[in-house]
Amino acid sequence: MHAQELIIMAHVPTESVNDGFLPAARSLGLLPVLITDQAEAHRQHFGQSGLQAYPEAIISCDVFNPLAVIEAISRRRQKPVAVFSNSDHLQTSTAIVAEYYQLPGKPWEVAYRAKNKAEMRTFFQQQGIETLRHAVAFELESLVKASAYVGYPCVIKPREGVASQNVCLAQDYHQLYVHCLAVWQSHPGLAMLIEEYLEGPLYTLETLGDGETLSAIGGFQVHLSAPPHFVELAASWQHDVTGHEEILAQIRRFGIGFGACHSEFVLTANGPRLIEINYRCIGDRRDFLLGQVWGINLFAEVLQLHLGAPVPTFALASRTAVIRYLTPTNAGRVRLAPDAFSCHVGSTEVGLHVLRKVGDEIAITHSNKDYLGILTCVGTDATHVQHMLSQAGNELSWEIGV
Repeated sequence: MHAQELIIMAHVPTESVNDGFLPAARSLGLLPVLITDQAEAHRQHFGQSGLQAYPEAIISCDVFNPLAVIEAISRRRQKPVAVFSNSDHLQTSTAIVAEYYQLPGKPWEVAYRAKNKAEMRTFFQQQGIETLRHAVAFELESLVKASAYVGYPCVIKPREGVASQNVCLAQDYHQLYVHCLAVWQSHPGLAMLIEEYLEGPLYTLETLGDGETLSAIGGFQVHLSAPPHFVELAASWQHDVTGHEEILAQIRRFGIGFGACHSEFVLTANGPRLIEINYRCIGDRRDFLLGQVWGINLFAEVLQLHLGAPVPTFALASRTAVIRYLTPTNAGRVRLAPDAFSCHVGSTEVGLHVLRKVGDEIAITHSNKDYLGILTCVGTDATHVQHMLSQAGNELSWEIGV
């Protein structure tokens, strides 16, 4: 009898898959098979020794085409036990493939309209849930019409964007025009979503679902960089997220109910307003941090849902957690960088995850791709956690030269 294969659909290599979901799959006794359109990049990563886990096979395939993925799986001559992806780009393809094999998965229509932020807004308006003004522009002519409808200030972002890339706040048409023109020079015809700006603090809501039960497992209050950009600089874990019940009800009506989901909303003076729905686990190491807070293997719990398990019941987490993203002040080559570390001081654990090392070239993109390192602190006392995080952060520096 063949061992059970878990199909993991992936785009570019990510730490969430390599250091989270792959080891979790192995711990569950599964054979993880990686199907990707970036096979060489993944092979280079897994060519290293000493990694936590390795895929059983790496298969090259156009993962954005579910028919191609089904063909690639059929060649293995056994039905997979689950089909999964944590890629923001591949949730729709993954849902279609899972449906074909009659495996637990997300409705592909929901996955599509979550990824397409304009479709998300349109759906909410049709359901009478949200009335946020928005429009899509592909070129200058449509930009004029879109801006006239939405008004100012407004937020511009790629319709299917990720990681705060090419996101900007515009106070007038000139700023809107300059930003979109710069984006279209490198990405001609890219669909840009323009929507009214919501004033207030940013929060996230993290959920797990088994198709019947949808459970909130907490969220984060997020600190952003100063306008006009929206780089996430820090986040503090919240067990009871302000306004989360209303957001939970909204994403249920949207169709969210299976697997992991990461939603973002602004707590305005008129209540919580949804920003976007990312039908996958939260990223930027906050998935690992959530596991620390709850004392669980979050990646294994998510995979269990795709194996048909019910939503787990977690004991109330009494710990607090803060994460800080360290960003450069200038572009150039890294000349000096700190070493990664993890240490305990009493009941508090502080750690540094290094993303940019000596010799790396740094460019300023005003997105989450700029991070030099990620500092985390988890403990039982919020004041002590903040103190330890600040103390550790003050001792870190990257030297970047031209």
